[in-house]
Amino acid sequence: MTSGFLERFDAFRPALGMVHLLPLPGAPGYDADAGREGIRERALEDARRLEAGGIDGIVVENFGDAPFYPEDVPSHTVAELTAIATELTDAVDVPVGINVLRNDVDAALSVAAAVGAEFVRANVHVGTAATDQGILEGRAHETVRLRERIDADVAVLADVHVKHASPVGEDDIRRAALENAERGGADGVIVSGPGTGAETALEDVERVAETLSERGLEVPVLVGSGVTSETVGDCLAAGADGVVVGTALKEGGETTSRISSERVEELVAARDGS
Repeated sequence: MTSGFLERFDAFRPALGMVHLLPLPGAPGYDADAGREGIRERALEDARRLEAGGIDGIVVENFGDAPFYPEDVPSHTVAELTAIATELTDAVDVPVGINVLRNDVDAALSVAAAVGAEFVRANVHVGTAATDQGILEGRAHETVRLRERIDADVAVLADVHVKHASPVGEDDIRRAALENAERGGADGVIVSGPGTGAETALEDVERVAETLSERGLEVPVLVGSGVTSETVGDCLAAGADGVVVGTALKEGGETTSRISSERVEELVAARDGS
């Protein structure tokens, strides 16, 4: 039996920070001069800054690997992610999650189980999405069964109308949230804007939160993009149970930059004051 998502955090409404990995070996942008050690040092530095600033959890993803494999990433990428995540989970005391872009949830779940991570993010868990990698189809039936087979106490966070994509067929975000929670077995859902760092529509957050609550589902709703110290209070007021923050925590507000300790502290203070 998988324990609930929110139960994994000390905070009532957790703020999760992104560790965007530099391009891994095999990716077009990989820096052979910095090598694997450079990637790991950057990841550990970002994770420690997030934890020191008061962030409640960390999501590790292969953000630098664009253009992304649609679903099945190669074995060497899974190996690199496992090695980095092992060091990172040992280095911090907050819950860690894994996201394998673009949508290799089996790999993410396998890495999470191996390193003791607490959750994974599924970009497309149910339904179908037209993305920059082509058509992606949800594999909830495979993900939840794999979790049972490998005896992994790992929560699944599912995106609802994931960013950098358009839903194919059903485009009602309320129905999509219900499908993820009820039929897909997601432990939490994420509502995002159209792209990385893009503001999430508060009305979407409200619709999803109200729909799940009306159905009597205790499935947390997180805001997955565009959250800043100025908007985190509004996101929570709209019904979000937590936030996932990347770009706003980076130096200069640039997605590919290092984590800014000052920005982390400002975000956490704003969350606590909301």
